[in-house]
Amino acid sequence: MTRIPGVGPVVYSELIHRFGSAPNVFKATAAELKQLPGIGPKLVNAILNTRDIAPVDSIIKTCQRHKIDMIERFEGAYPERLSEIYDPPSVLYSRGKLVPADNLSIAIVGSRHATRYGIKIASQLARGLSMAGITIISGLARGIDATAHQATLEAGGRTIAVLGGGHLKLYPTDHAALAHEITHSGAVLSESPPDTPPRSGSFPRRNRIVSGLSLGVVVVEAARRSGALISARLAMEQGREVFAVPGQIDNRMSQGCHKLIQDGAKLVNSVDDVLEELGPLANPIQTQQAGEIRNPAELKLTEQERDILNTIETTPTLIDAIIEKTNIPAARVMSTISILEMRSLIQRVSGTSVVRR
Repeated sequence: MTRIPGVGPVVYSELIHRFGSAPNVFKATAAELKQLPGIGPKLVNAILNTRDIAPVDSIIKTCQRHKIDMIERFEGAYPERLSEIYDPPSVLYSRGKLVPADNLSIAIVGSRHATRYGIKIASQLARGLSMAGITIISGLARGIDATAHQATLEAGGRTIAVLGGGHLKLYPTDHAALAHEITHSGAVLSESPPDTPPRSGSFPRRNRIVSGLSLGVVVVEAARRSGALISARLAMEQGREVFAVPGQIDNRMSQGCHKLIQDGAKLVNSVDDVLEELGPLANPIQTQQAGEIRNPAELKLTEQERDILNTIETTPTLIDAIIEKTNIPAARVMSTISILEMRSLIQRVSGTSVVRR
């Protein structure tokens, strides 16, 4: 849906909530609009005048013709994490499919002018995280973004691309095949109607969606003025984790990452650094690889470690009960409990019982 001049995100959300859908806002009468709190004469006029520049029916028909889904903010399919940011898109235009497991996601971003080192590291991180069950999010740009998407696809994982323009004005155009492939193993998203061309100012807004969808953002390579640093700043403002990959101190493509590390970003040496830093999830997430998880660090557990962890409750659980349920030798259970405790997945409450964090 086209933004209405002068209408902020809170009032905008109230309009959608009150009238049920984006097209219905434009069909409302002046009297109906005036009944809403925060809607004065100026905003009523702005909404009524926007009807002339926002061909809503045309947008809907275009989406139907090109098989583009419109996901409005108050629909169940709308990403929960994205809805929590300050200014979430009122509508997401989507090709592909979003699934609940996408709540367990990490963004990998970086320079369009990536070095061989950056390409290598971005590929390794994307492969490792996706194989662990993490959805990889990026912006479909050249360089690090495209590498992250492609490596995830090659590893058989899920990836989400966020566009700076509409689906029918894809940029860069030479990534059309990659975007199409992503729709079969994830989704391609945009907040812009399909025919909207990309503009320079739309990419920073795109970045807030990339970070908003994610638990954290990994910056692989970035010069001091890189757009990837905008994603990192937005992630910090949204309460997401920020990670940075170090590089050579005399390489300008590493200067942005080193500044992030100086400012408190987590230095990344491996996939484990990312998973261990994320901490407990607000709500458990169901995954194909590991079932229900409460902490991303669980994705790196062995089968035996996971079996033992799954017998431990959020209330004190006797170690003897764990041994009995798993039928695993006592010595092995005790050593595994020590590993789980070191990874902050469980906590000892006495010499004979533990509790899941």
